Amino acid sequence: MVRAKKFLGQHFLKDKNIAKKIVDSLDAATKNILEVGPGTGVLTQFLLQRPENLKLVEIDRESIAFLKETYPQFRADGTPENKKISLYQDDFLEMELNNLFEGDSFSVIGNFPYNISSQIFFKVIKYKEIIPEVVGMVQKEVAERMVASPGKKTYGILSVLLQRWYNIEYLFTVDENVFVPPPKVKSAVIKMTRNDRQDMQCNEELFIRLVKTTFNQRRKTIRNSIKPLLGDKTCDCNFLNLRPEQLSITQFIDFTNELEKIL
Repeated sequence: MVRAKKFLGQHFLKDKNIAKKIVDSLDAATKNILEVGPGTGVLTQFLLQRPENLKLVEIDRESIAFLKETYPQFRADGTPENKKISLYQDDFLEMELNNLFEGDSFSVIGNFPYNISSQIFFKVIKYKEIIPEVVGMVQKEVAERMVASPGKKTYGILSVLLQRWYNIEYLFTVDENVFVPPPKVKSAVIKMTRNDRQDMQCNEELFIRLVKTTFNQRRKTIRNSIKPLLGDKTCDCNFLNLRPEQLSITQFIDFTNELEKIL
């Protein structure tokens, strides 16, 4: 049997009660589920008990081999015995997702690798119209940034860019000792639910540039941090004497619209 400890040097959840709690956090009305990075299948075992259509994407060959060997739902060639279940060896960050469930919407779940968790969330945003829900485990520090509100030290780029499209809940903290091997940091489980915003009401590219530019120099006032955006132009916009963590998403949108008139 393939040993879990050989897989990619990752930290694997061993507590089945926590795994079930994560899976149970999915909306009961969910019809289609994509699990990202199933690894040794600690979440998969509970997802397989649900009636929804389930697809799994895993980049690591050894994990794929382990899943095929461990779960009889998958044949040796990787095809499912049940049409509702599919296992793919692929890179989620590179996948085209529009037709994954024949154009239908789907929820995303996973114990996300900490080094690419932000990339996973930005990928989700790209497909926000067909991904109404995400439940996943991330590093606690990342979870705190995701849910942070204006005025807090943890409020930053991730907070603004994710919260503009999703309502985010910090569900619970996960101790290091429930992993093999134990990581050096605590983890947390978050839930993202698509909000009602249908468009940005501003130039989205400029919005992203503004958010990143100001937070990358968050100790400066906005007046000083946006100088690279302005070039030789001058700005008499609102918010110039504030720091970026003081601005709400709506204020960033308003600021973007003011800035676009100048540039």
